[in-house]
Amino acid sequence: MSRRVVITGLGPVSSIGTGVAAFETALRAGRSGISPISSFDASGFPHRNAGEVTDFDPKGLLHTLDVDAWGRTSLFAAAAARLAVQDSGIDPDVLSGSRAGSSMGTTSGESQVIEAITGQWVRQGWQQSAGAPAAQYPASRLAVAVNRELGLTGEAITLSTACSASNYALGYAYDQILTGAADYMVAGGADSVARWAHAGFFRLGALTKERCSPFDAGRSGILHGEGGAALFLETLESAQARGANIYAELLGYGLNCDAGHMVAPDPVSIAACMRLAHRNAGIYASDVDYICAHGTGTPANDAVEYRAVRDVFGHRTPPISSIKSMLGHAMGAASGFGAIASALAIHSGFLPPTINFTAADPEMTDIDPVPNVARQTRVDVVQNNGFAFGGNNAITILGRAT
Repeated sequence: MSRRVVITGLGPVSSIGTGVAAFETALRAGRSGISPISSFDASGFPHRNAGEVTDFDPKGLLHTLDVDAWGRTSLFAAAAARLAVQDSGIDPDVLSGSRAGSSMGTTSGESQVIEAITGQWVRQGWQQSAGAPAAQYPASRLAVAVNRELGLTGEAITLSTACSASNYALGYAYDQILTGAADYMVAGGADSVARWAHAGFFRLGALTKERCSPFDAGRSGILHGEGGAALFLETLESAQARGANIYAELLGYGLNCDAGHMVAPDPVSIAACMRLAHRNAGIYASDVDYICAHGTGTPANDAVEYRAVRDVFGHRTPPISSIKSMLGHAMGAASGFGAIASALAIHSGFLPPTINFTAADPEMTDIDPVPNVARQTRVDVVQNNGFAFGGNNAITILGRAT
């Protein structure tokens, strides 16, 4: 059985805003969510900025979970899922009594929890019991938190494919509904700013100091971000029957792996993933109106993404912008935020900008990064890119539901 899959609920918990209205307003305004790190002592680092969700209030967002029993990343996931379901307008009792589940992506899971436990062992000795925090650590709890918060009894799967994980999760949810294995799915991702990741990217030379500037001639690296991104998926028939607001249709996706290098992306493999996503979605490259870029802001990553785009689209390259310039790199949630931005682009008719853009890279002067200011325009098809360490490439294609 093949069914059309649509997006009827959006749940962003981000550094630029929580809830779809605040998130869209911030995207349109080109607002930066970057601030000095507060979740750990960053005084020993020369780079101390990140895209933290400084106003996160899980007790104000969650209805079911005991907030003290869950780690920050699981709370991001559950809060985003709750917001997506609320935005969809579906009756919670109908949802909890249906074939409904969740798939969530992550890079670091509850790494903040293991950092706290390790710190306790350093101070008090490893014989000291980790106690209750140890129960919060398993990354699988992200999707479990979503199901428990919403009363879902279907599958709860957490996918750890680093920075493309949300697109993997969306693809998985799409297949569940497409094949009739589920009627409703919550999909997306979550991650938290953590010392180990900040230190790791600093040691790699991938961190920038103050602001992320994707595709800019002076770009110098990423800024760590965090949050939860969730989308509510159902069939087109179901959405129409209940009169739901349809943001976009999930047309298909493509997955592949470079299988060559842990941190150096391969433009040939990425271009192949784009072509696969187009074929699976039943579109041509010429149908794409906008590319929501992976766009990390590192010199190498942006150049590779550009080369892959040029390979696939030729000289007819659609506008391509990076919301990481505003949010920072939210790791496993990154392509989930990209999917939310893509759905809003289609639904509300605008292109999110790449902020902090000052000068075009002379090697990529023929692309349009939507510099600094959002652009009002009709958008029918969006390609949402997600690439990750290990060469895990995942691209989702969203379109206007007609």
